Amino acid sequence: MPQPSQLPVREPRGGYQLGVVREVLLALLAGEASHGYQLRARLALALGPLAEALNDGQVYVTLGRLEKAGLLRSRRVGQTDRPDRKVYELTPAGRKRVAQWLEDTSWPKPAPAEFHLKLVAAAAAGLADPVGIADRQRRELLVGLGQAQRAALAEPEGSVSALLLEGVVLRLQADLRWLEACARYWNSAKEQK
Repeated sequence: MPQPSQLPVREPRGGYQLGVVREVLLALLAGEASHGYQLRARLALALGPLAEALNDGQVYVTLGRLEKAGLLRSRRVGQTDRPDRKVYELTPAGRKRVAQWLEDTSWPKPAPAEFHLKLVAAAAAGLADPVGIADRQRRELLVGLGQAQRAALAEPEGSVSALLLEGVVLRLQADLRWLEACARYWNSAKEQK
């Protein structure tokens, strides 16, 4: 089984991009069969302002892929004053996938490993100053942190999207602390040369 999709992932320009939402869509369908617009609305409610990065097309493309994978099926439901709606429901394989996803306690692999290798390679090849790279990344994270904090403050206290935004803020703060440790290390390495 592939690893569960990532939740909000930081984009370079300070916005948030939602990783693949297949497991979330499957879990939403575990409760009841729904059409795409209902699923999109439920995702928007759960994600708050982070849902802006998720477009309608992404939801429908993901639903199509899940159907092709045999994890859900669809049927057309007629409406009197509108075109027929496509309603999606889980297959037994989809229900099994949801159960596995809910039991999975692994987090996505953190980006620090890739960033660390970038710093090591830049230093080893003399391509760039690792401290400068860490500082640029730090500035980007500070922009994202400010955006996430403003979004969190705008959410009603106790909302599910406020909880998600708190997690984003805490993750960005931890990443910033790690970048400061990277800068200290590479500054120390420069001084020892």
